[in-house]
Amino acid sequence: MRVTLVHNPGAGKRAMTGAALQAMLSDAGHDVRYVSAKEDGWKKALKKEADLVVVAGGDGTVGRVTRRMAGRGVPLALLPSGTANNIARTLGQLERPFEELVRGWEGSRRLKLDVATVEGPFGERNFIEGLGVGLFATLLAGSEVKQPKKSSKPVESALERLKRQAEDCEPIEVSAKLDGKDISGRYLLFEALNLPYVGPNLHLAADSAPGDGEFEVVLVSEAERPRLVNCLEQWQQNRERLAVLPSLRGKRLTMEWTGIPLHIDDKLYPRKKAKPKEMAGLLEARVGKVQVEFLVPQAKKKS
Repeated sequence: MRVTLVHNPGAGKRAMTGAALQAMLSDAGHDVRYVSAKEDGWKKALKKEADLVVVAGGDGTVGRVTRRMAGRGVPLALLPSGTANNIARTLGQLERPFEELVRGWEGSRRLKLDVATVEGPFGERNFIEGLGVGLFATLLAGSEVKQPKKSSKPVESALERLKRQAEDCEPIEVSAKLDGKDISGRYLLFEALNLPYVGPNLHLAADSAPGDGEFEVVLVSEAERPRLVNCLEQWQQNRERLAVLPSLRGKRLTMEWTGIPLHIDDKLYPRKKAKPKEMAGLLEARVGKVQVEFLVPQAKKKS
């Protein structure tokens, strides 16, 4: 196959050199076009003809590539090497040797993943993981203002910061509708999720499945604070532990955004250099119209 390989050379503990990745794909019989996600030119590379786009990196790199491939009709495959790896975790691609994944692309099943869109005063954006206000967006805003100390366990460190924040953060007023139904209220956390996981591997969306064409909107009010804090305290015992919190499902979310910190995937809004007219207004998010296909090799059965 003609393969475009987009590689983040500094991602995570499983990082490989670009040369090693190219050699592995070439040895499997693929014609490889390599581009580093750290350099200019990776966006142009995605416009060139290919049978498959392979992303070697974490959620940030996978998300950027996936958003740009929406509607192109070219499948993607993952070599997950980030820290959280929420997208790869959703697709069942974690903790498998890269060589096994590469060999499994031929004849693998194709799994569709929704690419959602949100339109607001900042324009239109595609997103993969989710958007929201409250706890996660505030944590991201704090990280942009003051970079946390580097940790050898970044996911665990982020979950600990999240737990401390969940213990005493103030609820925020949210005015929103889901498929025309009013879901306004005061929430510690308000997330419209396209994946089961958000942020540092927090398993929030119990009923979310790839390509199901709906958001799972998780609503955490003051009444659910103890349940959320308990989940964040107990994650060490079981990373797949589900935070069983109130949620609703729908295809169209509208929200009055007042300019409070808002995250769309891993990007924070309003942007630092945003114009006043881009800092607040009506948001409309939709899901279910655009999808991207991923090659998902079947895991080998243990003997």
